[in-house]
Amino acid sequence: MSATYGTRRPSNDRILTTTTWGRRLALLALVTLLTAGLSLADRKGYKLSKDLDALKGGKAGATVDVIIQFKQKPTAAHHQKVRNKGGALKTKFDFIKAAHYSVPVEALDALANDPDVAYISPDRKVRGTAAMAPVITAVNADIATSQGWDGTGIGVAVIDSGVGTVDDLNSDGNSNPSRVVYSQSFVPGDASTADAYGHGTHVAGIVAGNAYDSTSLQNYLYVYRGIAPRANIISLRVLDGTGASVDSSVIAAIQQAISLQSTYNIRVINLSLSRGVYESYMVDPLCQAVESAWQAGIVVVAAAGNMGEYDGAGTNGYATIGAPGNDPFVITVGATNTHGTGLQSAQTVTSYSSKGPTTFDHIVKPDLVAPGNAVVSLLASPNTTLITEYPALAIFPCDASGLNCGSQVGPANYMRMSGTSMAAPVVSGVAALLLQQNPSLTPDQVKARLMTTAWQGFGQYTSATNLGTGVTFTIVQDMFAVGTGSVDAAAALSSTYLAPPTVGSAMSPTAVFDPATNSVSISGAPGTVWADPIVWGNSVIWGNSVVWGNSVVWGNSVVWGNSVVWGNSAVSGNSVVWGNEYVW
Repeated sequence: MSATYGTRRPSNDRILTTTTWGRRLALLALVTLLTAGLSLADRKGYKLSKDLDALKGGKAGATVDVIIQFKQKPTAAHHQKVRNKGGALKTKFDFIKAAHYSVPVEALDALANDPDVAYISPDRKVRGTAAMAPVITAVNADIATSQGWDGTGIGVAVIDSGVGTVDDLNSDGNSNPSRVVYSQSFVPGDASTADAYGHGTHVAGIVAGNAYDSTSLQNYLYVYRGIAPRANIISLRVLDGTGASVDSSVIAAIQQAISLQSTYNIRVINLSLSRGVYESYMVDPLCQAVESAWQAGIVVVAAAGNMGEYDGAGTNGYATIGAPGNDPFVITVGATNTHGTGLQSAQTVTSYSSKGPTTFDHIVKPDLVAPGNAVVSLLASPNTTLITEYPALAIFPCDASGLNCGSQVGPANYMRMSGTSMAAPVVSGVAALLLQQNPSLTPDQVKARLMTTAWQGFGQYTSATNLGTGVTFTIVQDMFAVGTGSVDAAAALSSTYLAPPTVGSAMSPTAVFDPATNSVSISGAPGTVWADPIVWGNSVIWGNSVVWGNSVVWGNSVVWGNSVVWGNSAVSGNSVVWGNEYVW
């Protein structure tokens, strides 16, 4: 495996179009509407829909698109009769004995009086409200929502590039105050809390977007709803308009989140950012800051980083977890690709998702993975840096047919992005649901429950092609790539597993390399759930689909013998990746 790891590049995994499903759903809804109209016509003997009736008497010469259903499959003679009334045939729907026409409004009564006509209705707009975005269904968040868990009352601090004023982050109906309840900038010399970069709004939408624009304002192929659509957002801006930041800004934001904890019920901090690891987490100030938040009772979720393709040290992308995701307290999240299906079982690890163990400390990371490839979420504004530099990221609405989408229909309110930055807020949203259900859970209990209920159906190998370079990567989906598996909202909410409430009880274990046998074992710190063989020793946590063979890790891959991974030098210590966190 080899590739040059750039700071910005196209998404590394293949993106599948969702147009086909959008068409099927639109057609299904159309058939349902037409069937309902037909039964009404048969019952009342009236063949013109009420909304068409209302058009009569309007502007002379006006035309309207209609669906005319016949009592038999329409023939050329039927189509000609419509033409004789000034109509034009657009599409045949022989399978439902109907056709789509454009007809003069004044011809409606005459057409309805034709004894061969069963019913006439307008070509109504059909919104794909039944189609959830693939991320939602892949983590079973749709099941959680159907059970009433939506993040109500939970505050999630998004430490990022700011959060814009957008419809989907307002309260239900878009008529109440914004759910972005607090905003503050920690960017030196820039007090603006607006999202100039465009990343933080996207992240906040994954956590808590309520899909207002994709269900009420415009016609989109999917409903772009966040995981916890009624959670509140506390926006703490640390990334400037170029996506850059420094430790001090992030640490100051974490400190403010702790101070505002009781005011806004902040239970989760999302950190979709990272940098290189230069020393042990025990002395890294950024890691110490996230530990302070954890000890204060706030769940901290951090992106693993996007260095999975890095092979500069010959490690096949191993030992590339960034800080503060290298800290054993926090929940570190890698990225999967759902391949456009929305199926949990379709997930594979992306090529760019950073892999453990961590440098210096050899902590088993990531803890979990979640969908993070081609994720559609909120667009802050058309003037942000990301959408200006990468206009192809914009997701535009569609016309009533669902077949034509673009700027000619309306402005974009969403955008598509890839990276572990997108996977982390998925887990933050699930954590918010769990805390809504169980407010007394400690951060360690949340982490342990999410890890013990993770989906573990990954195969041993997968492959992914970087569309920018054309390089295909073979990926071993072991515990250093997927952790305990992919987050599962429904399973976590159904679980009754309760780890000890003490701080540190769910600290991620350490991987211990034995050079004599070229194998790796897991060592949990005393007092942690991972130190109990009942929990992980029998593949309850590190399942057979994740870890292969009789030993904890199987054998002779280069990673197990590579001195760079197991030594004291950092693989990517000279790669500051604040801006490298975001994959295009």
